[in-house]
Amino acid sequence: MIARLSGTVIEKHPNRIIVDVNGVGYEVLVPLSTFYGLGDAGASVALRVHTHVREDVIALYGFGSTLEQELFERLISISGIGPKLALAVLSGIDTGELVRAIRSQDVVRLTRIPGVGKKTAERIGLELKDRMPQPAATSATGEAVSGVDDIKADLLSALTNLGYNQAVAEKAVDFAIKKTPEAGFEELLRDILRGMTRA
Repeated sequence: MIARLSGTVIEKHPNRIIVDVNGVGYEVLVPLSTFYGLGDAGASVALRVHTHVREDVIALYGFGSTLEQELFERLISISGIGPKLALAVLSGIDTGELVRAIRSQDVVRLTRIPGVGKKTAERIGLELKDRMPQPAATSATGEAVSGVDDIKADLLSALTNLGYNQAVAEKAVDFAIKKTPEAGFEELLRDILRGMTRA
């Protein structure tokens, strides 16, 4: 099973990219949150991969963060939710907001995601509410100490893959996390890229 791909983006389309790994092109289906974090064709990329095997097809699903992959795999564990719908869910809502909506069984919020009806939203909330990643623990100063390192590493990886200098990327990531410590990967990445574009 393929669990990770590291190579060069040779084609990039919403929800689908082709990654060249030592001369072999892999078609990888990705959520929009991962797609927007990728560089253009020719950029280096490293993705976590879920290999989905059926009788008639082997499909690769790629993710820019551990949380995205965990949510995807938990969604497809629900009867009636396949990889296509799970990808649509991740493309239609920020991961942090998705976790909060599932924990609170917020059917109204979940049904705003394209392709998710009321029955599906209820099933997602019912089956996954107790299986969501735990909130980050906080230290005596109130700063998050669990999960932050993973998000920081994912942000640095995304920025360096986009061609930003490592030192510049580290400063931008530290600033963004201090400014909005509760934000998820996608929200932080968007804020950082907006700030770097203005700089």
